[in-house]
Amino acid sequence: MNVNLINSIEALLFGAGRPIRLSEIKNILENNGIKSELSDIKKSLNSLEERYLDTSIKIQDVASGYRIQIKQEHSSYIGTLWNEKAPRISKALMETISIIAYKQPVTRGDIEDIRGVTVSTRSIRSLLERNWIKVSGYRDVPGRPTLYITTKEFLDDLNIKNISDLPELPEKTEIIEDSIISKAV
Repeated sequence: MNVNLINSIEALLFGAGRPIRLSEIKNILENNGIKSELSDIKKSLNSLEERYLDTSIKIQDVASGYRIQIKQEHSSYIGTLWNEKAPRISKALMETISIIAYKQPVTRGDIEDIRGVTVSTRSIRSLLERNWIKVSGYRDVPGRPTLYITTKEFLDDLNIKNISDLPELPEKTEIIEDSIISKAV
């Protein structure tokens, strides 16, 4: 295994501060004189995963690519380093994003039908500002309501690669506060 390739990929993941796609890693390496195939990059990522098995960090494959992150069991140790508090997520916002995640694409009216209450503009705006949802189009009915879907950033924040990685809904689809989404945020 090419140690220079592995170390270069490791440096990219540490320095990026965001997930990086395989093709982006390949392009960066090639622009810096390191020729490699996507299969070699994947093998190098696997080597890094093995290297980190007994450490506090890991390689995580999420929707936007690969990133280095702290393992869940060690994440509480570094929480005190940040003065910022995680933004609060209201129950209404949690219910709204959960409905969008599980039923997408959905309109505001669909969300209101499921929740049984009006969805505030502030909730939709908050999800758009967090880049957790985006407009995917418009339903072909009178009024042409906006259709919403989740984004890759939403999946990244939940630490999952695909929307299908969300846990299955129980038969009773009542949204509860201790859902996977609230745990991730």
